[in-house]
Amino acid sequence: MTVIDQVLGEINEVMGKVDEAQLSQAEALIQKDKRIFVLGAGRSGLMAKGFAMRLMHIGYTVFAIGETITPSVQAGDVLVAVSGSGKTASIVELAEKAKANGVTVVSVTSNAQSPLGQLGDATIVVPGATKAGDGVKSIQLLSTLFDQSVHVTLDILCLMLSRRDHVSNDSAAAEHSNME
Repeated sequence: MTVIDQVLGEINEVMGKVDEAQLSQAEALIQKDKRIFVLGAGRSGLMAKGFAMRLMHIGYTVFAIGETITPSVQAGDVLVAVSGSGKTASIVELAEKAKANGVTVVSVTSNAQSPLGQLGDATIVVPGATKAGDGVKSIQLLSTLFDQSVHVTLDILCLMLSRRDHVSNDSAAAEHSNME
């Protein structure tokens, strides 16, 4: 078996364990009349920003926590917080603060029993290996399998949202950057 086959096998194993009902719960919370904020550290943060970018393409008002142009989070907003372990202090603390201020939290983690997993109004469990050793074991470094699988999972959620909202590929393409 090639290394490529091994990696694809790992991703398929994780994706086979992602519960589509959890995606549907998150989908119900993400609405166009709400501002969406994303949060994550390191590579998980990059996956969150990729999700934010695609949400923008399909017509959402979306911001990444920590960027200089991000406004304050307010009651009624939605926060999508990503942490493989679900224990990353900076992520959990900000998600707790948001929730205390009336923000709806969607947690994305490998561990439903983690602090972040327990905090979510909806929790999406992506059981890929993390640097903490959670989830499906992997030949890949650190939390690579979790990050890869989160990317696919959040792209699937965007597909679900675009179908629900009747946003075509052409409409999404019209929002894509033209400054390239």
